[in-house]
Amino acid sequence: MSFVELDDFTDLVNAHLGGFNEHLGLVFTKATVDAVEAEVEIGPQHHQPYGLVHGGVYTTMVETLASTGAALNAMPQGLTTVGLDNNTSFLKAVRSGTLYGRAVPLAKGRRTHVWAVQITDDRDRLVAEGRVRLLCLEQGTALAGEAVSLKTQDLEPVIGDSD
Repeated sequence: MSFVELDDFTDLVNAHLGGFNEHLGLVFTKATVDAVEAEVEIGPQHHQPYGLVHGGVYTTMVETLASTGAALNAMPQGLTTVGLDNNTSFLKAVRSGTLYGRAVPLAKGRRTHVWAVQITDDRDRLVAEGRVRLLCLEQGTALAGEAVSLKTQDLEPVIGDSD
């Protein structure tokens, strides 16, 4: 089965989380071209000195969900995506429980995407929201002195397979 034949990429993205998302404890619960959802169970490692969830947790969830959604849309065209702007607003303080994030596209253009993300807590309260603007890049485009490409070799044959 090729990448473009998949409707739901949840298992695929969970199998290839990578460093920071793994460290955060992020688990995708849905990953499609039209919506991406994930959750993080909060522990002491997610706290800032006041015992509240660190703003970086919310920002990371916003960035990851939006970036994943944009990438799922861009990969079938042989493109990669990188974030240009991440605006995350913290609305309610959280100390424990699970955070649930949901990203949906606001605009899916040929060169840029804009995704909106909402994060709720165990009580279904909106605790943070964000918006990420992403740029679609041609394969081989270099950033920071290296071509932008997936660092997970197991994923590349799935993405490139168009049979």
